[in-house]
Amino acid sequence: MESAVSAAIGILTFRLGRVALFVGVGLLTACAPHQTAKRAAPVPAAEIEEIFVATPRSLSSTGQAFGEQRPRRMNFFRAGISVPPTHETGKIEWPDETPDAATDFVVADTQVLKGQAGLLRSVRGAHSGKETLVFVHGYNNTLSDSMYRLAQIRSDFEITMPTILFSWLSAGDPRGYAYDRDSVLFSRDDFVEMLDGLTSRPGERVFLLAHSMGSHLVMEALRQAALQGDTEILSRISGVVLMSPDIDPDLFRRQAEAIGPLPQPFLIFTSRQDRALSIAGFITGRKQRLGLIDGPDKVKGLNVKVVDFTALADGEGYNHFVPVTSPAAVNVLRGMINQAGERASAFGDYMVLGAQPGLVE
Repeated sequence: MESAVSAAIGILTFRLGRVALFVGVGLLTACAPHQTAKRAAPVPAAEIEEIFVATPRSLSSTGQAFGEQRPRRMNFFRAGISVPPTHETGKIEWPDETPDAATDFVVADTQVLKGQAGLLRSVRGAHSGKETLVFVHGYNNTLSDSMYRLAQIRSDFEITMPTILFSWLSAGDPRGYAYDRDSVLFSRDDFVEMLDGLTSRPGERVFLLAHSMGSHLVMEALRQAALQGDTEILSRISGVVLMSPDIDPDLFRRQAEAIGPLPQPFLIFTSRQDRALSIAGFITGRKQRLGLIDGPDKVKGLNVKVVDFTALADGEGYNHFVPVTSPAAVNVLRGMINQAGERASAFGDYMVLGAQPGLVE
């Protein structure tokens, strides 16, 4: 009798778990519709943001890739993304129907580059400096999503250095969480190879900016470089920012320990109201992802700084991209960047941002 009751409870628990999982995926589906980047003639008042793209995706497909076989060949191109003069901080103004550069993000021009060598020539010719920002998007992203997001980040933060989008093959579909995690591991070699090329000349440096599951790719790539003894790449990383990282905290510690001394500065941006990471925690069986930690204990001794953006969350996108989608967060972060340039030692290992500009440690 007791065994029968236990079996019944087990079946009920399993079924409830499946229901909760489907509800979670359904919520993500409802909140994350994908649109496609479209071309349109720019208007004089628009701001053209130049981005470079490295991706295994087919250049003829900017949408979902769920269930597709992963290609082994990388593609490279340059794109001019037109940001409308009516742009609001933290937003991507997608067109309702016909794209209009006066009110919408649009693709102004593109240029296919011949292999990684073509990418490196174009990046080096785009700016007199020797530092490049590389952005790695997260789970459930299409090429269109990530191109426009990087253009928005460039515009809102007034970034002038060359920027590269590394668009790994996310399925662009909420059902593709496991597919995306495999795609991250599939992309490690290509990402390390690109970093190696970007830092191959004296003085060249790369700043890494990653979001969500893209943070896992960054950590795995740095770990791989360390295990291969490629200290040159690691010494040329000028900084790392992981925004809402979708990584198990225990795994992050093991990755960091394998890397050795982490590139500096090394920042983790968190939000305790990140509902997307809460769902990811349920899917993985680990409730707390790295982007949800509420104190410094999980990263103690790793020489990283954690910045908590919870108070600045505005509900946009399940609070999963607060540092760049919340206007208040963007304004505070701009001030932090300026202040850090003057005295980086002013920030502690764990900082909680308030609703007003400034820091509460």
